[in-house]
Amino acid sequence: MPRPLVVGNGKLLINFDDRLRMRDLFYPYVGQLNHVGGHYCKLGIWVQGRFSWLDEDGWERRLGYRDESLVTDVTARHEKLGLSLCIADGVHQRDPIYLKQVRVRNHFAETREVRLFFHHDFSLNETEVGDTAVYDPLLHTVYHYKRNVYIMVNGRTAENGGIFQYSVGIKRFNYAEGTWRDAEDGLLEGNTIAQGSVDSTVSFRLVLEPLAEQTLYYWMCVGDTYPAVKELNQYVLDSGADRLLSRVDVYWRRWVNKEEQSFADLPPEVIRLYKQSLLIIQTQIDQNGAILAANDSDILQYNRDHYSYMWPRDGALVASAMVRAGYGGTVAPFFRFCRDALTEDGYLLHKYNPDGSVGSSWHPFVRDGEYQLPIQEDETALVLHALWEMYRCSKQIEFCQRLYPTLVRPAARFLLSHLHPEWHLPLPSYDLWEERRGIFTFTSATVYAGLKAAARFAQLFGDDHRFQRYDEGAERVRAAMLQHLYDPDLCRFLRGGYLRSDGKLEKDETVDSSLYGLFALGVMPADDPRVVSTMEAVRRSLRVDTPVGGIARYQGDPYFRKAHDAARVPGNPWIICTLWVADWEIAKAQSLEELGEAKKRLDWVVRHAMESGVLSEQLDPYTGEPVSVAPLTWSHATFVATVLRYVDKANELKQKRER
Repeated sequence: MPRPLVVGNGKLLINFDDRLRMRDLFYPYVGQLNHVGGHYCKLGIWVQGRFSWLDEDGWERRLGYRDESLVTDVTARHEKLGLSLCIADGVHQRDPIYLKQVRVRNHFAETREVRLFFHHDFSLNETEVGDTAVYDPLLHTVYHYKRNVYIMVNGRTAENGGIFQYSVGIKRFNYAEGTWRDAEDGLLEGNTIAQGSVDSTVSFRLVLEPLAEQTLYYWMCVGDTYPAVKELNQYVLDSGADRLLSRVDVYWRRWVNKEEQSFADLPPEVIRLYKQSLLIIQTQIDQNGAILAANDSDILQYNRDHYSYMWPRDGALVASAMVRAGYGGTVAPFFRFCRDALTEDGYLLHKYNPDGSVGSSWHPFVRDGEYQLPIQEDETALVLHALWEMYRCSKQIEFCQRLYPTLVRPAARFLLSHLHPEWHLPLPSYDLWEERRGIFTFTSATVYAGLKAAARFAQLFGDDHRFQRYDEGAERVRAAMLQHLYDPDLCRFLRGGYLRSDGKLEKDETVDSSLYGLFALGVMPADDPRVVSTMEAVRRSLRVDTPVGGIARYQGDPYFRKAHDAARVPGNPWIICTLWVADWEIAKAQSLEELGEAKKRLDWVVRHAMESGVLSEQLDPYTGEPVSVAPLTWSHATFVATVLRYVDKANELKQKRER
């Protein structure tokens, strides 16, 4: 399932798998309308009568990115063919243009003709029905179109040669496999148009001297009309694909280094992944504000749905990390997105599509014959908490003032209204893992933090009456948590509880990593004995006792479960859960030496990143291979946040030692 290489600009997102095949192309929203949809757009080579696609065995592939950049750095070598390729992929920082540089080296001591074949298996607007692929003789390009989506491909060799051969045809219909089969003899038949379920292949010709190399540039322009892609194609021709790709590289280097950031004693590998995480997060944010959870279409094979949604929970936690890193401008549209999505009653629903429409859900409106709100209340509360982080870090008072009456006050009013009249805990809703409905410690902590954020905004804007109401509401929630969710017999907090028909709370004693919210959301200090005993239970009970290591979500986690030895493997290790334990170790540290365990966990994340630096959701507890989707935006954002917490604490303790 993983997508080790992702490139994008907020309106065009392209993903590649580990065999260098383009698997996803999202436009005009990041995460919405996948015009490849998990099929394969791939690159092939013909030389001296032999043909090979780069996804075949025989190729040695190395996947990565250029340092501090969203331009890829990929090599592929085939010993028997005597060829190696150095590939750089990037998406223009502003326009929907995908650029690819391929340097081909001849390892034989003889002159050889080499032909490169680019195959396109598009399903425009996520269906093969009604597509057209056509050769344009005036532009000498090939393009696919349907309604409001046009994709035009072109390229140039060093000798300024354009497309050498082309063919368009039928795929996966009436026994037709596609034009990729036509390519495998090194010649394309030159069919000029096809409609229905179609594909296309174009080739470029190079003549390589002995032990020499040549460079090819290929590009793809995406737009909503033919004139739009024609203009973009001309822009590439006029500017030069080489210069445009160089400018893409420079832009992202400037972007990721715009903030002067100290990294204390963290090693270069951690710093590199921190910067790469910022860049990868940026690719998963739509220009209209949606912060997408993940955009790996292979997850469709698991449950016929995907992660290409904006969960307000994920979005809020990602936004918090980004504003702390100095990228408030990148995530500011997220808060406007949430403002527009807020219901009349002041709450956010389960998840949303990138265009702002309501996403699919498994939370029902009816439970045991009674109506219920199909929500996770933490999603509404965390947005308020993240918005306060935005103000605290950036001091964007005008931005927050505009959102105060339209987002903060309605959401805070809902949080206050959705409390149990007797216990003052949040009424039942679904937990952050979206699996069970009840009253949970994490949800309660987010409601406390959300109301505290609303109170701070009210105080900031001189709204004294609301400040008092929000602040008192937050303190009631905190007191209720201590009374009802802390179990003195267990000497730790419960995951939560479930309202029984007799009105009593049935305890859920499961150890859950989300209990980190107690200190992370400001309910209690990290060194409070009740928090210490709770987090010690998390660290002890959720430790994955295999060479892979890491921390599981909760005891008995069944999601993509790889093991059934609950004593050693309570669940698959998750990147975010491992980092939450590191956050606690950082928060309670009283000396530089006590930061050692947290530093080891950051190193653990680096070791278990993919070769390209992409972080998955989970890991196989025995092999360390990625499980579920990759990249997971939440994983990268949590790494960013933990690095910043580590640096802040290390600097604080260093100053303390020097005094």
